[in-house]
Amino acid sequence: MIQGMYLRRKNKVVVERLSGNPVSKAWLATASKNIESLGYRFSPRLISEVSTMPSEAFAVFYNELIVHLNEMVGAHVEYRPMYPGFPAQVMEESEADLYLNALYHYFTLDLPLYDSKSRQPLAEESPLKVIDLGTKAEFHVLIHQLMQAKSSISETDKTDIDKTIQQAGAEELSEILPAEIPFKENAAFVAGSLLKHRKADPKAIGRYIKTATDVLRLAVAWSDGDVSLAEATRFRKFTRPERKLLLALLEQCYPITEDMLRFKQRWIRLGEILHPSEYKNRFSRCHEAFDILRNHKPFPTYGGSVELAFQWKQVWSLIDLLMQRPGEFARRLDQLTRMTEHADYVILAFEEVVHEISTPVLLQVKCHFVHRTEFRGLRTFFPKGNVAKAFVIPNALPEIPGEVCKSIVDVCEHELIRRFSVLPPLGKTFIDQRLSTYLVPFSQRSASKALRTIVRGSRVPMPKGDTVRFFNWWKEGEVDGQPTGRVDIDLSAVLYDRKWNYIEHISYTNLRSSKYLAVHSGDIVSAPSGACEFIDLHIPSIVEYGGRYVVAALQAYTAQPFCDLPECFAGWMMRRKPGSGEIFEPSTVVDKIDLTANTTIAIPVIMDLAERVIIWSDLALTRHPDYNNNVEGNKRGMSLMGQAMSGLRKPDLHDLFRLHAMARGEIVDDREQAESIFAVDGGVTPFDIEEIMGEYLV
Repeated sequence: MIQGMYLRRKNKVVVERLSGNPVSKAWLATASKNIESLGYRFSPRLISEVSTMPSEAFAVFYNELIVHLNEMVGAHVEYRPMYPGFPAQVMEESEADLYLNALYHYFTLDLPLYDSKSRQPLAEESPLKVIDLGTKAEFHVLIHQLMQAKSSISETDKTDIDKTIQQAGAEELSEILPAEIPFKENAAFVAGSLLKHRKADPKAIGRYIKTATDVLRLAVAWSDGDVSLAEATRFRKFTRPERKLLLALLEQCYPITEDMLRFKQRWIRLGEILHPSEYKNRFSRCHEAFDILRNHKPFPTYGGSVELAFQWKQVWSLIDLLMQRPGEFARRLDQLTRMTEHADYVILAFEEVVHEISTPVLLQVKCHFVHRTEFRGLRTFFPKGNVAKAFVIPNALPEIPGEVCKSIVDVCEHELIRRFSVLPPLGKTFIDQRLSTYLVPFSQRSASKALRTIVRGSRVPMPKGDTVRFFNWWKEGEVDGQPTGRVDIDLSAVLYDRKWNYIEHISYTNLRSSKYLAVHSGDIVSAPSGACEFIDLHIPSIVEYGGRYVVAALQAYTAQPFCDLPECFAGWMMRRKPGSGEIFEPSTVVDKIDLTANTTIAIPVIMDLAERVIIWSDLALTRHPDYNNNVEGNKRGMSLMGQAMSGLRKPDLHDLFRLHAMARGEIVDDREQAESIFAVDGGVTPFDIEEIMGEYLV
């Protein structure tokens, strides 16, 4: 079961050594050729290992591998666009034929019939991704790193952790589970998974549960809810032993009441299930806290005191209060600094408690004040929860003197170097400058399942080629016994100039451009057996006439959220000769992303054609109430998101690894001399999300 997870995460597989007549060279050569068509190849080490496998075992291994690879790149489904001769056919058809064909499809839901024409063989080669040999122990280390990540993890990460816990034996589980899980959401999820699969010693999970909110998260995880607590959860009916366990964990926490008041209504609902009054003698503190919540008794809180002090601008009281909770101090530092003339005292107080602030928060504070004096017209926020949304507001923050910002940056940097210095030495360290365009993985909870795991906002170089081909595929049917009805997902690309002024869009309303080499494969409005759409964009022709940015978007015209569809995904290919080969060529797929958000509009990527980079977005927009759900109705929202994502300022991996090297290594310019390598294409890469979150954000 781990094979698919390991392959998706690390491009590695586990090979079990078995005795018997080894597989023939002909079989091995055929298998190697077949996976090349999907854009992959075996490493020499893997070829050496699988060549010793018995034929029957190799057949099982190969068939499983092909299934996973096909799904990863999107080749597990049939692609039948409206115009099978795309792109040339759409460019050659008259406007009248395009219009009449669309009407015919809208009225009948059938596709126009065309004589099948043979296509030229694929006349281009794409770099192949290497599948290497791994071990089960290495895979368990990967899951261990995910569990001890210092930031939120995605739903895909959680699914992988849950499956690993489900199949792991007692001995393996003891190796996988960390002694401590620092990020509260992850701790609750792991504890909930252990309990769900009956693999937890109730006393042992107490080491992960330290606050009342931890207990609430555990109850939510046990109920298959959102452990970020961004959304309310319908709690399951707990058995009497389970109720006692939750109350016992809550009783050991301190303080209880103030923490419970943060989520008052949820605790009241949970209390109706836990029945704390039945155990008031055994769990007296729990009974008292629930009594205060249910009967709305007055109770002074820390948060209330802080808000009151901010309201009356009581700087000295705020310093005293915030020093009690350093993490809150860090988050309120900008607000506190700009409301006083005594910023130097604020910084001194911050410096006294900085050692108690987590590394992810310190990195974000440092980055914020590095860029604080820069002019930025927009501020971008990613809200907590499981939907990949972003909020954009005008930047109206009052100015802070540059020397104040620099002092705060220095405090953060000195503390980060100090804490990294106690980690194992790196020796001579090479840091790839290109890592400055890849962001640190702080919050992955809303990240979609993708061919490559990339942090939202990262800028990834485009491969060689002149034509970008976007694609999507979706299917209607039943989900949890409920029919979806007719489903129409529209693929579009909106073009902007360098100042984000709208130029043109390619969509079902505009199948081809009159200015650029840009073309759509035709609008399909129903998908009982699955449906697809494609868009080709010729980069030189767009850039030559002033185009720069492209926002790739998908809209659910029929208004079903993506999460309510049996399957829906999108991706893009880079083509040098788009007229050759099949319309969908797996070996040319650069990225593929599954769309599962609870929204009807998605922006998977934004392209900067002038710089030839992909801005990884993985965003969702809600439907505009005044328009049909198509690209025309969301031009403003897409432009706003595009500007926000292209100007995003977040901590990057180059700076993170530079701090580690300064603390425990020696930075060198020659990669060949390095003992530790941090690079886009070797050593620790931006795609080693598990290792970065687990080992470098300590």
